[in-house]
Amino acid sequence: MSTDLHDLSVAQLAAKLAAREVSSVELTQHFLARIENNAGLGAFLATDSEVSLTQARAADARLTAGERTPLLGVPLAHKDIFVTRDFPTTAGSKMLKNYRSPFDATVVARLGVGSGAGMVSLGKLNCDEFAMGSGNDNSAYRPVQNPWDTTRVPGGSSGGSAAAVAARLVPAATGTDTGGSIRQPAALTGITGIKPTYGRCSRYGMVAFASSLDQAGPMARSALDCALLLSSMAGPDPDRDSTSLDLPALDYATNLIAAGAAATGATPLKGLRIGLPAQFFGAGCSADVLKTVRGALAEFEKLGATLVDVSLPLTELSIPVYYVIAPAEASSNLSRFDGVRYGHRAAHYTDLTDMYKKSRSEGFGDEVTRRIMIGTYVLSHGYYDAYYLKAQKIRRLIAEDFQKAFTQCDIIAGPVSPTVAWKIGEKSDDPVANYLADIYTLSSSLAGLPGMSVPAGFGEGGMPVGLQLIGNYFKEAQLLGTAHQFQLATDWHLRQPTGI
Repeated sequence: MSTDLHDLSVAQLAAKLAAREVSSVELTQHFLARIENNAGLGAFLATDSEVSLTQARAADARLTAGERTPLLGVPLAHKDIFVTRDFPTTAGSKMLKNYRSPFDATVVARLGVGSGAGMVSLGKLNCDEFAMGSGNDNSAYRPVQNPWDTTRVPGGSSGGSAAAVAARLVPAATGTDTGGSIRQPAALTGITGIKPTYGRCSRYGMVAFASSLDQAGPMARSALDCALLLSSMAGPDPDRDSTSLDLPALDYATNLIAAGAAATGATPLKGLRIGLPAQFFGAGCSADVLKTVRGALAEFEKLGATLVDVSLPLTELSIPVYYVIAPAEASSNLSRFDGVRYGHRAAHYTDLTDMYKKSRSEGFGDEVTRRIMIGTYVLSHGYYDAYYLKAQKIRRLIAEDFQKAFTQCDIIAGPVSPTVAWKIGEKSDDPVANYLADIYTLSSSLAGLPGMSVPAGFGEGGMPVGLQLIGNYFKEAQLLGTAHQFQLATDWHLRQPTGI
């Protein structure tokens, strides 16, 4: 059995499975062994070898029967924010410790081996509690370590997903992005991740944080791998998610390959206009990140793209706007965790009110409690108009800024994070410092636009730096195609941490 299977991409593993050079059971055993050997990273919250091997045997049966789909038999893992029948779902919180869902999230079902794409689940991945955080050190169970430097964070809230892919514990993973939680951890760990247009992927079965912002997306090593996953994840779900877009699922991978084949010469991106917002390249971004991002943009120029200066003047307001709207929605969504129907219930209480108070105080961590209190405050009588309603108005203006910029360019580019990954615990006592780490990702989330992070090189301490690409609504195919051409010309996405 080859020991380098974990070095292969999703597309390469799928090809080996289709050619019957390896079985899904063998692949699953290989990755389960790597997960066990690297348990110290804290990337996984739950595994069950028998469940995974049962799914692998089902995938092998489909392959033996002659079925050939792009992902059949390939392993993946899910962020522990998606409910699953076969594994516990905790959302990284003590509130849901040992909770078992009676159904699978739509994204899980569409990727799964039952009636979906046929992927094999290796388990559930660690995350910031209820997806609230930028470093994955808000997990109620343990912080996740960045495989490039285990003293540093992997980013959040999808830090477990990012660390697992970067460490080659799994070829791909699902994540969620509310304000940057796919793009930022992808950038800090040197992998590729895409947040689709809001509504592209169903939110059914995703433990809700902020309903008007939450969006599922894939995380993998390359744009091609992300395209393969997104093709199965996306699509309307009108019976279960009223916010899902009534747009057919697209075969992003086939479109990406076809577009690449049609591109000729050394300038496959000729005619593409890449907008550079002045607000993304100011003093708030560290010198090492700026240098790396500029180097990546120079590569796009070599590929034929034209760089255009644009402006997103309300960028600096995205943080206060986000941290009014998101906590407001969180306070409403998390009110269901009251110790009555499911979730943690205090062992000792005097009456119903006391049970509510103690159950929620014991079950929620500090950051979740902080955001619930902020959200309740801005929605309270006398403050709704002053804070929440005003934030919604500015949100609309932020979206209009992007539309003005897109009259001058096709794609917007810049840093994902203002710094490389920081030390675990470094920002634990300063929540505002954590919030500032999302300055370049929040505005596109507020506008509901698709965005992705692409490995672009390395900064201080040899830590990965990601380049952010933001597209207009429904332009995921263009983003993936642009990133794919960049990755054909560079090898940043192939670099991996040593000693894992």
